[in-house]
Amino acid sequence: MLADVYKPHVSGITNYIELNKKWLETKGHDVFVFTFGGEGYQDEEKNVIRSPGLPLLDTGYYLGFRYSVEAIRLLRMMDVVHVHHPFLSGSLSLRYCRPRGIPIVFTNHTRYDLYARAYLPVLGEIVGDPALEAYLPVFCQAVDVVIAPSYGMRDVLKKLGVTVDIQVVPNGVDLTAFRQPIVAAKREELGFRDANIVFVYVGRLGPEKNLPFLIRCFTGVVQAFDQARLLLVGDGPERRALEEMVEKSGIMPYVRFTGMVPYERVCQYLKMADVFATASVTEVHPLSVIEAMAAGLPVLGIHSPGISDSVQDGVSGLLISEEDMAAFTAKMAWLISHKEERLRMGENARRESERFSIDQTGAKMLDIYQTAIEGKAQKRRSFSVRFRRLLDRLR
Repeated sequence: MLADVYKPHVSGITNYIELNKKWLETKGHDVFVFTFGGEGYQDEEKNVIRSPGLPLLDTGYYLGFRYSVEAIRLLRMMDVVHVHHPFLSGSLSLRYCRPRGIPIVFTNHTRYDLYARAYLPVLGEIVGDPALEAYLPVFCQAVDVVIAPSYGMRDVLKKLGVTVDIQVVPNGVDLTAFRQPIVAAKREELGFRDANIVFVYVGRLGPEKNLPFLIRCFTGVVQAFDQARLLLVGDGPERRALEEMVEKSGIMPYVRFTGMVPYERVCQYLKMADVFATASVTEVHPLSVIEAMAAGLPVLGIHSPGISDSVQDGVSGLLISEEDMAAFTAKMAWLISHKEERLRMGENARRESERFSIDQTGAKMLDIYQTAIEGKAQKRRSFSVRFRRLLDRLR
């Protein structure tokens, strides 16, 4: 697994790598993570290989243009590499692995144009469609397998000019905890009552999540529905600004911030809530949404790649067509007022979540890895590749 950043940074990609690594290891495979920065971090898992990198402002990402000598030597021994960021890690996979016949699998997890605009407005103008159209098609042509976590993301890649075959494999979720009885968090701990209708958001409190929009919509809702409550689970660079926004809006009694919590508490908060709400349009395949569905919550969101592939409007949740505050607020009000329909959509969401089980998606990835390895077998037998790999072992 090649990633520009790994733990302690928390993100959907970090969670994906950790979950799939654990699942593959239970099947008897050896999985290594190659990343940059965090050399002083004490990893709780084995086989995390870190190379030096320069921190990119306060994003949690590191700039690194080559792996350490030890990392390069180990990387060249891999049977297959799975790239999770196309720029730094992706270019290094082409440099170190392609000449040695090591198959390269690439998953495009992120709307890089929207993500860059959220974090680095100036860079966002540079890393826009023209830059991506120049880079991504060429990169995808150079790797062996391209994966999109959703059909919406596949369509985005095609619009950017990617012409190679794109396989769709959803990001798996470990549903084990949700298949067992979950003791819901106690509402009184948060100052909530049984009569409250609780909207919950779980995830990073970052600018790409569009949380000010969610808070503004909720502010409108509580003017008409005193029983509405909003729970924000997670942490991130926008937390202080969001707390100030809530205070200035006069809705502090209706909103709670939990900060970062252990995973088991996330399950308990989801079980306690009534609706999962997200205003993000940058998601590719949101794990938090799938987990909320597994907990039996209907999802309120905005039509966008990833969200629309996970949630069926009117079946497992409600979606608005665009970032329209009046429409989103109206959907929140509808969910408060229609208990039976809300419960029905929650049950549909729970059933729908099963198709994203890590057991299903992990098996698909194993098949892709094996096919990629077999497809490179002939090239690995060529004299030039065998000679290079022999030199690698002698160094």
